[in-house]
Amino acid sequence: MSDPALIAHRGYAGVAPENTVGAAVAAASREDTAMIELDVQPAACGTPVVIHDERLEGDPSRSRDGRPLTDAEGLIWETDLDDIQSASVLGTEETVPTLADVLAAVPDSVSVNVELKHCGASDLRFGESLDSNERSERRALWTPFVERVVAECDAFDGDILFSSFCEGALAAARDVGPEYDIAVLVWDALESGLELTRRYDCEAIHPPRNAIAGLPLAGTEYAEFDSEEPAVDIVETAHEEGRAVNVWTVVTWVQYDQLAAAGVDGIIAEYPGLQHAAGVLTR
Repeated sequence: MSDPALIAHRGYAGVAPENTVGAAVAAASREDTAMIELDVQPAACGTPVVIHDERLEGDPSRSRDGRPLTDAEGLIWETDLDDIQSASVLGTEETVPTLADVLAAVPDSVSVNVELKHCGASDLRFGESLDSNERSERRALWTPFVERVVAECDAFDGDILFSSFCEGALAAARDVGPEYDIAVLVWDALESGLELTRRYDCEAIHPPRNAIAGLPLAGTEYAEFDSEEPAVDIVETAHEEGRAVNVWTVVTWVQYDQLAAAGVDGIIAEYPGLQHAAGVLTR
């Protein structure tokens, strides 16, 4: 069995200032990095910028060892692009980049997973499977931003994978950029995630690390999944339907080892080199 593709979560946020050009370039320089994962949201002018949290100072509930995400404050989609781009990330010299900045800096030999994190709306319907009456409205809400994102990605010669927790983003991505692969990010229900993959004929599904049946990890709580054994074998089901399974977010070699043995296709990792540690320590 071949090793899963190693996907650098925010450019390996465990060892570099997340979602920055420096992190992406460093991740891309590693031979074992197959893909770089990053998050995009709109600045006030609509330009896609690469940042995870909704606010420049970060989400206080998300631990970054006491450091604010940047030295600036404010909602991303209400802040001028110049102010966003000048914000220092986690006390380093790295600043918040545009999507175009990152794509211009990394080689096309490395794929990029662009997570459509936010479109600037107050109600994203995060992690929901929408009824038929709501889908058009949500798709229309996301479309202007997704059009900007796709335009930036069109200039990149490497492979792009779009992903999102929001059905409106997936619908817009499928309509605006049908030539690109898309993936459903699963939050709290494998069944609804699979429903969305079928609805939009997604090439991949991204479940959390504790949602893979038959593993010790399935007995841990993470990402709104409890410690019950998953009722769905997501790896078997997705593979039968011709979809890849990329699992998030892995932080130890033990987690990597379990997931690799389960046959997942990709592992979204916080740290580089986890597969080498697993290979050395389990021989």
